[in-house]
Amino acid sequence: MAFVQFSKVSLAFGDRDILKDVSLNFASGMKAALTGANGSGKSTLMKILAGVMQPDSGVRAVEKGTRVSYLPQSGIVHSGRTLMDEALSAFSAGSAVLEKIEKIGDEIAEVSAGNLPEETAGKRLEKLAEERERLQQELEDTRWFQREALASQTLSGLGFSTGDFHRLTGEFSGGWQMRIALAKILLENPDILLLDEPTNYLDLEARQWLENWLSGFSGGFIVVSHDRFFLDNTVNEIYELFDGKLNRYPSCTYSGYEKRREEELALLVKRYKEQQEEIAKQEIFVRRFRYKGSKAAAVQSRIKQLEKLERIEIPESLKKVHFSFPPAPHCGRIVLTGEKITKVYGNSSGGKCVLKDVDFTLEKGEKVVVVGRNGAGKSTLLRIFSGSDRDFTGTVTPGAGVCSGYFSQDSAEAVAAAAGPEESIMDMLEREAPSSVIPRLRDMLGAFLFRGDDVFKAVSVLSGGERNRLALLRLLFRPLNLLILDEPTNHLDIHAKDVLLDTLRDFDGSVIFVSHDQGFIEGLATRVLELTAGGNGGPSVVRNFPGTYSDYLYRINSSPADAASPSNSPAQEKNSRPVSASASSYFEEKKQKAALRKLEREEQRLLSDIGEQEKRISLLEQQLNDPAVYSDREKSGAVQLEIEKCRSLIADLTSAWEEISEKLL
Repeated sequence: MAFVQFSKVSLAFGDRDILKDVSLNFASGMKAALTGANGSGKSTLMKILAGVMQPDSGVRAVEKGTRVSYLPQSGIVHSGRTLMDEALSAFSAGSAVLEKIEKIGDEIAEVSAGNLPEETAGKRLEKLAEERERLQQELEDTRWFQREALASQTLSGLGFSTGDFHRLTGEFSGGWQMRIALAKILLENPDILLLDEPTNYLDLEARQWLENWLSGFSGGFIVVSHDRFFLDNTVNEIYELFDGKLNRYPSCTYSGYEKRREEELALLVKRYKEQQEEIAKQEIFVRRFRYKGSKAAAVQSRIKQLEKLERIEIPESLKKVHFSFPPAPHCGRIVLTGEKITKVYGNSSGGKCVLKDVDFTLEKGEKVVVVGRNGAGKSTLLRIFSGSDRDFTGTVTPGAGVCSGYFSQDSAEAVAAAAGPEESIMDMLEREAPSSVIPRLRDMLGAFLFRGDDVFKAVSVLSGGERNRLALLRLLFRPLNLLILDEPTNHLDIHAKDVLLDTLRDFDGSVIFVSHDQGFIEGLATRVLELTAGGNGGPSVVRNFPGTYSDYLYRINSSPADAASPSNSPAQEKNSRPVSASASSYFEEKKQKAALRKLEREEQRLLSDIGEQEKRISLLEQQLNDPAVYSDREKSGAVQLEIEKCRSLIADLTSAWEEISEKLL
């Protein structure tokens, strides 16, 4: 059986032990995940398994003939070939076998035409024929004759179009470069597959395809991933790297491992508390009797016990962190409306139309996920909703009182621009965060993977991923009622994703988001907006699916007719309610919608009036700062009286607004 084996492998970086006497026997057929906190050494362990890094001590053994393929997190760039030729290069082993077969064919011809004695020639030809037969079977095993079909299937599964097959690989961006590398690794069909964060650059469809591929893979694989849903669907055992040690959790999914780890953590916390109580007792004894001669021996004994004690510590990465948004400001029931949104890249005559006549309405409290293959226009639509892209036709109208925040993978630049010279992460957040949050800053930073001395790093030296995490955290401090989030879970580990998911679930505002993490989507989305790329390069078809992501998947998988139907009507889109089949129900629903629109208009009017009165108060308060007013009792009294009238009117308007809001819920 093919295998890779470790025995007492150790590795240190400086004075930090990454691996301590790690042993592992990984064989073909095993399906495992490697997990651990960020910085625990998972990628290092994968590199040693792959043989691209040598340990300080210990033995790595590989069974003869075992084929091991390794995909790193990033850094692979291809150029000089077409995409298809690059994919076919994964079959180089078959090409080498074919060359051997051709050489044997030439040798058979030479022996047949030579002057060797008949008996000698016969034995030689028999031996060559046997070798050629063995090599032909080896060639079959490399899947050489199916290589083009397999390459097409794999590239398509990972999101490439057939039009991409003849493009030069150098034309593809970094994320697509890693998809090319993943395609080649899978096409190699090794005995053992080592995948370090393979889902980082994959959309939902490509992730699902990879899940299916791994389910049918006959070899063994170890995968590092921060996608719980992906792991639950692909692995049946877990290896956890913790404090330099490798712990195995056999026969369980990732969720099963988390449950068992939670039980272990509870026991660890219990032992930690008991130890802390014992330490406190010993220290009290030492302080009380340190200077008493009759107790000197006992005191020294206790001190030695404390020095020798192996202290239990709760790992920072395993601490549970919870935090919440500031209360969302009041806003109307309709949070955002888009009408006839059309986006063309390039000039209007020869450009590419990505979105055409898109209608969309977001209601208060909704969490809407935008899904679709890469290139369908998801990020484009979010940029338009956020106001960062104004080069489109149609209208986007925020509702009354809406305060929005936008996060994208470009937010790292905004963080760098907002930081002072040599300002640290902690200094920046202490400057920006509400005073009520400051006592919890260290916990919140820890939840977003800034732990220990990392919080004192200068913002200017942070990586792009670190700046994006910081940008997301800064966004959560602000009092907003609409969040527009493009891939917020990138660069977060599973624990950080859980913290973010819990926070967004409790958020009483509205959310529009794009994510490729199915577990995150299922945990948050209350409605799905699907963008399907149009045929022949046409604009995406937009369809609305009220309900959870699971409802959406059930609907498109169980009803082909529904899956192929055009976009829902604007009325269905705006109200997220099915239209009744009967005429009486139809007219009743129409009547209800008319009443609903009337209430919405009244709500927006009241919010607008409240805003006007608040502006009026602000202007009057500025008058009170004028010496000519505040020094004149009559003038200042008149201004104060006017302010009180405005506040009284605001109270009445707010009461009326709350009454209408109750009806709209």
